[in-house]
Amino acid sequence: MDLLKPLIALLAIVNPIGAVPFFLAFTQGLPREQRLRTLRVASFSAFCVIAVSGLAGLQIIAFFGISIASFQVGGGMLLLISALHMLNAQPAESGKDDIDEGQTRADAGASVAVVPLTIPLLTGPATISTMVIYAEKTKHFWQHAVLVGYGVVIGLATYAAFAASGRIAKVLGRTGINVMTRLMGLILAAMAVELLADGLVKLFPILGSAAIR
Repeated sequence: MDLLKPLIALLAIVNPIGAVPFFLAFTQGLPREQRLRTLRVASFSAFCVIAVSGLAGLQIIAFFGISIASFQVGGGMLLLISALHMLNAQPAESGKDDIDEGQTRADAGASVAVVPLTIPLLTGPATISTMVIYAEKTKHFWQHAVLVGYGVVIGLATYAAFAASGRIAKVLGRTGINVMTRLMGLILAAMAVELLADGLVKLFPILGSAAIR
């Protein structure tokens, strides 16, 4: 298993810097203590989603009788859709309806740390699909531990980005954040094509034979 690909894909999908404007919007007007609590809960929730997906994702899809090849094609399509959103400088895991619903919850005084900040803005279907796809390639216990370690890295990256959200917004500005999101979207699109191709070859081996010719 290539140890770098899962981490790169996760960083591109989660994109904590791209989620900074939403963190600022959802926590606007909250006292400092509440903002810090929201930051900690969102970071820990992102770690939990990634860790559970990496450890139990395969068992979950096996329970529903889904082949890993089919899941890989579906996951690749989700990654590609996320990449297209990111190339338009939109969050990879959400649409306008998600943001509107999240803002309504915030206005009502509900916690936004888990929904919509963590799910689906940070970790959604594309993130879960990525973890399941790469978990299928693990052979040893230490490789599963590495996947969980990626969850730790994502959680720390989310914490660091949100903790510095005010400074990041001032330094990058909206234009800088949009550029960052588009660059990560381009990387994610390339990975999505690779996952789609791998899954299609597993489903239709004749495609692999044609490629060899």
